[in-house]
Amino acid sequence: MSTKTKNVSTKDLATESLSNNNGNGMQKNERLEVLKTYKVYIGGKFPRTESGRYYKPTNSKGEILGNICLSSRKDVRNSVVAARKAFTGWSGATAFNKSQILYRIAEMLETRKAQFIEEIVFQGSTEAEAKEEVAAAVETFVYYAGWADKFQQVFSSVNPVSGSYFNFSAYEPMGVVGIIAPENNSLLGLAQSIAPAIVGGNTVVVLASESKPLCSITLSEVFHTSDVPGGVINVLTGKLDELVSFFGSHMDVNAVSFHRESDKHLHTIQELAVDNIKRVKNYTPSTYKTEAETQNPYKIIDLQEVKTTWHPIEVIGASGSGY
Repeated sequence: MSTKTKNVSTKDLATESLSNNNGNGMQKNERLEVLKTYKVYIGGKFPRTESGRYYKPTNSKGEILGNICLSSRKDVRNSVVAARKAFTGWSGATAFNKSQILYRIAEMLETRKAQFIEEIVFQGSTEAEAKEEVAAAVETFVYYAGWADKFQQVFSSVNPVSGSYFNFSAYEPMGVVGIIAPENNSLLGLAQSIAPAIVGGNTVVVLASESKPLCSITLSEVFHTSDVPGGVINVLTGKLDELVSFFGSHMDVNAVSFHRESDKHLHTIQELAVDNIKRVKNYTPSTYKTEAETQNPYKIIDLQEVKTTWHPIEVIGASGSGY
């Protein structure tokens, strides 16, 4: 029985090798995945942390979530400078403009919901929980967008006085607000803490969740493409142990909105806040799944100052005239 042998030239082997490889030793259908770099968000830009340090949080399966910036005191200071610079323009914007921008955030968040769901699941939640959290975050921004031109009329007042003047009380934004975002609700926690602060005209410096930081930078990308002026929202990642004292002691931070279950860190902020009499609001995070927790106009008022104005008027009949 004879066997036919096929002669294969060196040129044929080379041609076959090039057809299956890209010339660099890689298979034709293989590619290097471009991994996302999670940076901080300061002044409308995405710089790397000034410290040059990173940490690697893991999920419940032990998988590394990413290389996350470990923000420093300098990052906090840069964020406050950016927030203060943006405050005049943002606080002076019309209520209608603020409402449009918050609604635009909700629109952009809705269009990227698949990405947020994927990140929340990767951080350890179930798909059902992730979908619920994203939907609640979108609704939170829509809710506060609706309050932009209403909270002044609802909560301001004309006060009854005995004299020849009117007495008005109206609300004004406090200034730069430091936000310690919830640890366990990486997206919804950010939405419910940021929205009521900025709708009232404040600018914010946010410290995101340490163990679940992915959504914070992705949400910053949403802010960046939603007509939010640079510096209005600044987002940092890192360790609360390292940064808590800087939020409490910075003299140009007017208030701190605290959303963690840590009495130690809360007391640190309260003690340091005495130096410039900054307001400290403590919220119990729990789940942030009910409307009372995520949709509450009094959270806007928590970060407002009351301005009272006296306006003189003529008192008709003061001369004692009569019929």
